[in-house]
Amino acid sequence: MGASLSSNGSSIGPGLGDIPESCVACVFLHLTPPEICNLARLNRAFRGAASSDSVWEAKLPRNYQDLLDLVPPERHRSLSKKDIFALLSRPLPFDHGHKEVWLDRVTGKVCMSISAKAMTINGIDDRRYWNWIPTEESRFHTVAFLQQIWWFEVDGEVTFPFPADIYTLSFRLHLGRFSKRLGRRVCNYEHTHGWDIKPVKFEFSTSDGQQASCECCLDESEINDTYGNHKRGCWVDYKVGEFIVSGSEPTTQVRFSMKQIDCTHSKGGLCVDSVFIVPNDLRERKRRGILK
Repeated sequence: MGASLSSNGSSIGPGLGDIPESCVACVFLHLTPPEICNLARLNRAFRGAASSDSVWEAKLPRNYQDLLDLVPPERHRSLSKKDIFALLSRPLPFDHGHKEVWLDRVTGKVCMSISAKAMTINGIDDRRYWNWIPTEESRFHTVAFLQQIWWFEVDGEVTFPFPADIYTLSFRLHLGRFSKRLGRRVCNYEHTHGWDIKPVKFEFSTSDGQQASCECCLDESEINDTYGNHKRGCWVDYKVGEFIVSGSEPTTQVRFSMKQIDCTHSKGGLCVDSVFIVPNDLRERKRRGILK
C-alpha cells in the first residue's frame, strides 16, 4: 500500500491516505483494540475509522448494557462506543464495592473478581482467628488473614448476566503474612501451619446444574533447597474448574467454597484475597505469557 514514485521522484500512486475510511473500518473489525489505537495515528482516515461506533460496538459484548447499568447514567449517556469500551475496561464495583467486573482490554471479554469481604468466612468476626490486613497487593486493598483455626470454611456466591463463553473460577491465596520493611517486601511464616497435613477442598456449582471440585495441599511437603517452598511468599491462583454459559438464561448464579474441616489439627498463616471468574481462553493465554 506504499506510494510508488516516478523517475523524477514525484508521487504518482495511491498512498495510505487514499484508502477509504469505510475500508479501514472493515479491516479494524478483525484487529484488537490496542492494535486499532496504534494504527489510528497513521492518518485522518485511520483516525476516523478508529473512532467509528460500528468498529467499537463489535468489540463490546452483546450484553454490554448490563455492565453500563452498574454506572450512573450521567457518566455514559452521551459517550461514543469507543469511550464506552474504555469506560467498561476499567473495574466497575458493585455489591457495596466488594465485587468488580471489567472488560479485558485486548479481547473485550468479561472478567470478574470477588473480594473476601463478599464471602462468608467461618470465625471471621473473632480476632483470635482472623484479621483484615490493608494492602496494595489486592485490587480491593484488603485481605483476610487467618491466624489459626480448626474448622476452615469460606463460601460465596454471585449472580450476574455473564455473556456466552467458557469461564474458569479460581481462588487467589497466599501462604504467610506479608508486609513492607524499609521499602522491601518481607513474609512472616510464624502462623503458617497445618496445610500440608490434609488437602483443602475447592468446589463450585452453577444455577443450571454444572459442578466442579478439586483438592489441593496448600503447603507442599517437598522443599526446594535453593528456593524453599515455592507456594510460600507468593500469590497463587488455585483453579477450581470451568463452567459454560450458553446465553439462554438472563443470569447465571455461581456458588463457590473452599473447606478444610478436619478438626484433628489446626491450620493458620493464610491470606485470602479473592475469587476470579475469567474466560477460559483468556486465563490460558495469560498463563502462557501471551497476555499481560
